[in-house]
This record gives sequence, structure tokens and C-alpha cells, in this order.
Amino acid sequence: MSIKVMTSQAEKAYALLQSDAEKIRKLIEVQLENLTMPQCPLYEEVLDTRMFGLSREIDFAVRLGLVEEEQGKQILSELERRLADLHDLTVKS
Repeated sequence: MSIKVMTSQAEKAYALLQSDAEKIRKLIEVQLENLTMPQCPLYEEVLDTRMFGLSREIDFAVRLGLVEEEQGKQILSELERRLADLHDLTVKS
């Protein structure tokens, strides 16, 4: 496979992972904006499931060599920080 094709596929893979991460970010933002609701187990379950799914997607992309491991860790780390913020705010409420 040519370098140009590999680069294109790597860019597409990274863009897809970022898109999936953005969907999770939006879920977190909605919860942060609506803190009047106590911690909702269903909401937490959805976030946990989505985070797990994204981590598996990232692992797969890394194993294929389409995404650098550090890039994948960075995506997950940013989401984990947002989840920690959400957790901190709900504990204070």
C-alpha cells in the first residue's frame, strides 16, 4: 500500500475517532449543563459504555497502525478529564 493511501486512511481513522469522541463530549456537556438532576445511573451507564466502545475503537486503530498510541491516549485522557469534572460537580451538588 502506498504511503499516500496509508496517510489518507490514517487521517480518516483519526477523524472518525474524533467524531465519536465529540459525541461523548456532547453527552458530558449536556449533563454538566443540567446538574439539577442527581447522578443518573442510566446516564452513567451510557457514558461508561460509550467510553469503553471508543477505547476499543482506538485500540483497534492503533493495532492497525492507523493511529499512534499517544493520539489515542490523548483522546481518552481529554474525555476522562471531562468526566472527572462532571463527577466533581455532581458530588458538590
